[in-house]
Amino acid sequence: MYTIQGYSKVKTLEEAYELNQKRSSTIIGGGMWLRLGNRSIGTAIDMSDLGLNQIEETETEFVIGAMTSLRDIECHAGLHQYFNGMMKEAMKGIVGTQFRNTATIGGSIYQRFGFSDPLTALLALDTTVEMYAGGMIPLDKFVIMDYDNDVLVRIHIKKDRTQAAYQSFRNAKTDFPVLTAAVSRRDGKLKVVIGARPGRAVVAKCPDVLASAPTEEDVKKFSGRVAEMVSFGTNMRASAEYRKILAEVLVKRAIMEILEQTSPEATGGVCK
Repeated sequence: MYTIQGYSKVKTLEEAYELNQKRSSTIIGGGMWLRLGNRSIGTAIDMSDLGLNQIEETETEFVIGAMTSLRDIECHAGLHQYFNGMMKEAMKGIVGTQFRNTATIGGSIYQRFGFSDPLTALLALDTTVEMYAGGMIPLDKFVIMDYDNDVLVRIHIKKDRTQAAYQSFRNAKTDFPVLTAAVSRRDGKLKVVIGARPGRAVVAKCPDVLASAPTEEDVKKFSGRVAEMVSFGTNMRASAEYRKILAEVLVKRAIMEILEQTSPEATGGVCK
């Protein structure tokens, strides 16, 4: 629960940035994640008039405004087609459709929640965050940075013919994930990301190179070695030992899914 003492619907990014320098100010985005804690907000900064709720596709990248809803990303035909349905898979398990219609990608990424499905998925891709003051920062660097009062403006995802797959496990359909895993492959090289450890998502250090035409047993052994190189914690949803077992299973599933993919265009529909 939170309370708001003042409200400002800003007209420029500069105005949003200046207001956000006050410790009591907060960018509200969709307002959904603010409900996770108890706090008093001096000034709620609303950026809904800045045109940051669009997804643009160019020849080289997808550019997603910070105010874009998770549902819009889930249903975007270009993202779905190019990344083999990965982004839809990463979004569809987040609470429910009504929630995803309101929650924004900016809030999901800026807060760097351990349970964030979008963070895990985007880390597996060539993703850069565009900050108002800090400029362009690779997501794998941004995720380990300390929080500051900068403003996240857009997210950039390169179109580099990456194949990708996303997996998650939940105790209940609309609950936060127990564990998440995303795998991408470009030029034969795999990138593995593990999230909901329950800490922030991390890029796993792959122990070796997987064979170009691996058997299912090869993939299982590789996934097991990856799980050994990631640290896990215990919370109310699962123990560290259970998460380690899940990691091996989810990474294997994601890799097997990628091996079955033919090209970034070989997917079906988007949202029903």
